[in-house]
Amino acid sequence: MSSRVADNQISPFFTTMELDDLSRASHGASPSLGQLLKHVGDVRKQATGDGGETPAHHALDLSDASIEPRSLPFVLSFTNLTYSVKVRRKFSLSGMFSGGRSRLGAATESEPVGGESLFTRTKTLLNDISGEAREGEILAVLGASGSGKSTLIDALANRIAKGSLKGTVSLNGEVLESRLLKVISAYVMQDDLLFPMLTVEETLMFAAEFRLPRALSKSKKKARVQALIDQLGLRNAAKTIIGDEGHRGVSGGERRRVSIGIDIIHDPIVLFLDEPTSGLDSTSAFMVVKVLQRIAQSGSIVVMSVHQPSYRILGLLDRLLFLSRGQTVYSGSPTTLPSYFAEFGHPIPESENRTEFALDLIRELEGSPGGTKSLVEFNRTWQSMKHSDNNTSCQIACEPRHSLSLQEAISASISRGKLVSGATNNDPSPNSMVPTFANPFWIEMAVLSKRSMKNARRMPELFGIRLGAVMVTGFILATMFWNLDNSPKGVQERLGFIAFAMSTTFYTCADALPVFLQERYIFMRETAYNAYRRSSYVLSHSLVALPSLVFLSIAFSALTFWAVGLDGGLSGFLFYFLIIFASFWAGSSFVTFLSGVVPHVMLGYTIVVAILAYFLLFSGFFITRDRIPAYWIWFHYMSLVKYPYEGVLQNEFQDATKCFVRGVQIFDNTPLASVPSAMKLKLLESMSQTLGTRITSSTCLTTGSDILMQQGVTDLSKWNCLYVTVAWGFLFRILFYFSLLLGSKNKRR
Repeated sequence: MSSRVADNQISPFFTTMELDDLSRASHGASPSLGQLLKHVGDVRKQATGDGGETPAHHALDLSDASIEPRSLPFVLSFTNLTYSVKVRRKFSLSGMFSGGRSRLGAATESEPVGGESLFTRTKTLLNDISGEAREGEILAVLGASGSGKSTLIDALANRIAKGSLKGTVSLNGEVLESRLLKVISAYVMQDDLLFPMLTVEETLMFAAEFRLPRALSKSKKKARVQALIDQLGLRNAAKTIIGDEGHRGVSGGERRRVSIGIDIIHDPIVLFLDEPTSGLDSTSAFMVVKVLQRIAQSGSIVVMSVHQPSYRILGLLDRLLFLSRGQTVYSGSPTTLPSYFAEFGHPIPESENRTEFALDLIRELEGSPGGTKSLVEFNRTWQSMKHSDNNTSCQIACEPRHSLSLQEAISASISRGKLVSGATNNDPSPNSMVPTFANPFWIEMAVLSKRSMKNARRMPELFGIRLGAVMVTGFILATMFWNLDNSPKGVQERLGFIAFAMSTTFYTCADALPVFLQERYIFMRETAYNAYRRSSYVLSHSLVALPSLVFLSIAFSALTFWAVGLDGGLSGFLFYFLIIFASFWAGSSFVTFLSGVVPHVMLGYTIVVAILAYFLLFSGFFITRDRIPAYWIWFHYMSLVKYPYEGVLQNEFQDATKCFVRGVQIFDNTPLASVPSAMKLKLLESMSQTLGTRITSSTCLTTGSDILMQQGVTDLSKWNCLYVTVAWGFLFRILFYFSLLLGSKNKRR
């Protein structure tokens, strides 16, 4: 272990005298966690004046002989972890006729037993795995692909659904609750899930805004980020964007260290990593593990899976756990690996990498008839002998070392400057000492909105393409339906323009589909450990979308309203703009909701286009409401296009004094339209005599109210249509929230 603690720690808050005072205050008993935490808060207030900042960070020299050695405060233990899943059986045609059964993967199938069926079987991914990881050490889980490395990391990180995993995971002898583990731990995924247009420093700063408590000042958060940049070896890349396929950014090793940094910004007690060195060259992989070693030595437990470590990386690891098909084949220090395999009968040659030799031997045994059963049994015997020897030697020479309880360890960790909590309440429960979220929801919303807007500014081409699509569509519609008249043909053309314009606003919202799909896994990673609330994400996502929708609505409205010759003047234009904006809002919300339900872009586009086509079909343009079959009328009222379509119709034809069909125009759009005008006048005279009403060439036969009656637009006013459209948008945002709540559990079943 290093002789110095990481730079981000502070000196202890408790002196021996202060602890004695606390102990005497509790009648000789050890001070409760509530007392310890309250004392932490009091000391912080004295140091800063208002408790808003922590004292300055500095290193603690552990080589000082005046400092008494302390027992290991954190020990993560896992006992008898077993996890099984049901998989489908695969049958071959020859096997079905011969009565034989096929194989699935490398595991053999047997007769159906309890919980199995003819079509499914149980596959054990973890089989009675036990071990421990200690503060200041790195536990590396090794094994071939499919051995259960990632499954074990998920089991320890509480990423397997409750009830599916058997066995116990405890910290300092106390079973870890999910809420507490989320706050005191971090999980680094195998994939680097980062925003490509943010710089390294910005990425870490946003992580600090999410994970560090509001009580910590802005300057302290910046200092924490700068210290972490130095700790991760990212100083030269601090101002460089992360980058992606289209934008040059940091290297692969630097990207991986940034991924680690955003999850350790709050200085977690336990850090889980799923193959942090995969895809990296040997130098980058070594630098990543070197960073992890410094993190462990700063007072954390580090548990990682690694496929095949190099010789240099092996020298940084403290404990190894080899797995083969979900079973432990070795557990112990890297230094005892040669003696272990020598006793097993397969000594490791001097010139070979120990882990490479072990993994090759395990693969060789897996391919043999007996599998790795002999190695598993030998490991159990070897472990029991080692424990027996340790117990015997400790009875003679070892001084008793007592591990602290979980409450004492966490409170001592806070006193050393661990940024895991901003709480100082008096509840002695370990769960109550750490808040579920570091910040209130309005701060989360502000940070999320700031990050989204910064990303949008860095990629203006996305909004530019969307604005261009809307303006091109508006230009085409304006020139196609240029200055429509009030004739019967003009009425039909107005109806067509309104229906197409309203549906177009919804179709142009389809480009919002990939926005969340690109952020989905970033969102799942951040919310899995309570970086922010899902409700904060939904609200900020909605607020950030509004300015762009306003610009799109103004552009489309201004291009089409006067060019087409729509009625209503300035007030009519204002309503037309509002209904267009409401349509964009409802359409964007609908597409956003679908992005939370459908995980694939192409599938999402297919569903969006199909559903919007149905909305247009049932809007009342192609077939009026009174002609829609009763068994489909429910879809008419669910159509998003119906309400803006009817609202604009009423805005256009609300003037009851405006005439659209006069005299001989009644014959337009009929076979009599080609009859000479003189003949049309004679037909009008005949109709007048028959009806008993004088009809001349200037008699108004159809007003705007008549057109609304013909179209079946009578049940809602134009303002109610606007309100319903806006309400649809809010409904889909709420549904989007529930889709995130139910669909982002990020746990195995």
